Amino acid sequence: MCYNEGRGSDKMNNIYDENLPDILNEYLGYLFTVRGKSINTIKGYKYDLCMLLKYLKKKKFNLKDSLDDITIKDIDENFMNEIKLMDLYSFITFITVEKENSSYARARKTAAIKSFFNFLYSKAKVIESNPASELESPKISTRHPVYLTLNQSKKLLNTVNAVDGRNKERDYAIITLFLNCGLRLSELVGINISKIKADILTVIGKGNKERTIYLNNACLKAIESYMNVRPKDAESDALFLSERKSRINKRTVEVIVKKYTKAAGLYDDKYTPHKLRHTAATLMYKYGNVDIRALQQILGHESVSTTQIYTHVDDEQLREAVKSNPLSMEDEDDKD
Repeated sequence: MCYNEGRGSDKMNNIYDENLPDILNEYLGYLFTVRGKSINTIKGYKYDLCMLLKYLKKKKFNLKDSLDDITIKDIDENFMNEIKLMDLYSFITFITVEKENSSYARARKTAAIKSFFNFLYSKAKVIESNPASELESPKISTRHPVYLTLNQSKKLLNTVNAVDGRNKERDYAIITLFLNCGLRLSELVGINISKIKADILTVIGKGNKERTIYLNNACLKAIESYMNVRPKDAESDALFLSERKSRINKRTVEVIVKKYTKAAGLYDDKYTPHKLRHTAATLMYKYGNVDIRALQQILGHESVSTTQIYTHVDDEQLREAVKSNPLSMEDEDDKD
């Protein structure tokens, strides 16, 4: 069974690695060709599983090398068949204690491990039993998303609008789309002009899934203003361009967001493009009476449980709830 056929394509070349064991390359190819996972997701799985295999090889042969110096090209089916559940828990302990991985990072690695061994057992059939079948995922502590308030969002937009510069219209459109549409960073940089029809924008989200975004008046106006100054001789279909008239990259957008959040007096490093996505979702839920299922579709979440983090109650709502208690005002007549 070979899932790496046709790896002459650019995307498959980004996945296949001659320094990896064949069984891992087969799995990564399977994620791309059969499961339809994005390149970024596959890179994350590749990193996590390489660390796992290096750790297990170091442990098995009592190697003194650092993990970075250990090669795993020679790992074969015999090696994989000898891996036990306790070896996997040993790795989880290692990334917890030595690498200080958060519960989210440990959960991601656990998911990669379970998926990999399930592939080896049920799809490739190269191991006789699945040691990861009873591997438990770590409990993830619930965290409220970090987001800008409505006033902070308005302040950020006003700040971008007030700054003079040749990229002013582009940057304003970028911030506007983030705050209004809840786009992922990869989705924003991947926008093509040909995918904008009237007020409908089509983007490619996680897992290469196509999603429809409906643009409101603020977005349409911002895009129109930018298109009026966008280089006319640019051959790229990309909406947002760099100084070189090619598709803008993720790092540049991250720098743009940081630049304007600081200029707006929002000095928290947590205000990244992803936090602007949180902001859009929170504002829609809080002020737009948006149904949680509708919000799930807007954000492109596979599971509604992911979307439910936006149903949190902010501190002001808690404060008002306590104030509304009928016993909150002490009756003056009861005083001596």
